[in-house]
Amino acid sequence: MAFEFVALSLSQNEPETNFSTVDRRFLRDIDNPLELPPSEFRKLYRVRPGMVADVVERLEDLLKGSRITAISAEKQVLCALRFYATGCYQRPVGEQWGISLSQSSTSRCIHKVTEAINSRLFLSEVKFPMTQIERQAAKEAFSLAPAPFVGGTIGAIDCTHISILGPKNNEEAYVNHHGYHSINVQMICDPNLKILNVNARYPGARHDSYIWSSSAVRQVMQRAFENGNRNMFLIGDSGYPLEPWLLYPTSQKGHQNFGTMKRSARHGTRLRDSLASLKERGDAYHNKGFCCMTPLSLVKSLTRVQPFITFV
Repeated sequence: MAFEFVALSLSQNEPETNFSTVDRRFLRDIDNPLELPPSEFRKLYRVRPGMVADVVERLEDLLKGSRITAISAEKQVLCALRFYATGCYQRPVGEQWGISLSQSSTSRCIHKVTEAINSRLFLSEVKFPMTQIERQAAKEAFSLAPAPFVGGTIGAIDCTHISILGPKNNEEAYVNHHGYHSINVQMICDPNLKILNVNARYPGARHDSYIWSSSAVRQVMQRAFENGNRNMFLIGDSGYPLEPWLLYPTSQKGHQNFGTMKRSARHGTRLRDSLASLKERGDAYHNKGFCCMTPLSLVKSLTRVQPFITFV
């Protein structure tokens, strides 16, 4: 009993030290995820190490801090990418090997990197339409697909619902036909799986066709058609209206080939995979009860503004 009393007394007299901050800084300095084998790195972050290095280089001036203890741009990008890849709690993301950040620092990194991507990369990388040369290459790539597409196809379009935390204002507008709150996100990709356009402005109650009818892309496609460009199309599904510049499959007898083309358009590209990935993250945020996004924060995470569109 006396020994236990002495031990308790000594422990109470020892000065309290916060080792967590020191340990995190030390671990951040010695751990380098970019040294992992490429296959292992992709399992953790779902992108190639070279792509991360390129993003860091392009965003470094927006992310670097002024203090000597500031978190490096590389660690901030890795933190945000890990969160994007997993949709996990922020604390486990920060405790991930090679990141070593507190929950509050993780949250700041995610917001800061997202804002930097929106302001520096989004408008330069997500553009519709392509140049005349790129559009011709897209048509050729679609025509050479295993199940050839209708001539003139330059992109595939689809929508998906990403669940969100129900907003306080106009809550009913976000309830989709499945019965949960969501944002209905429209995307367009080219045959090389590159995303050309993102529209995440409309609540879940809006139908795919309504979003398309209000899209700047539709206005440009229509204007090009009226100007004489009659051999340029997008491929959609039956949720969209049939228009001279937007085609979708039919199950009528005698049109089996076009139905095959549409199935190839959906299942042969990563557009559906990209939408499923976004939906999975949204559902994880909502269903797991954490990081529930409001409509505004979700829109900011998906797209900053509707890209300016012009045909050249």
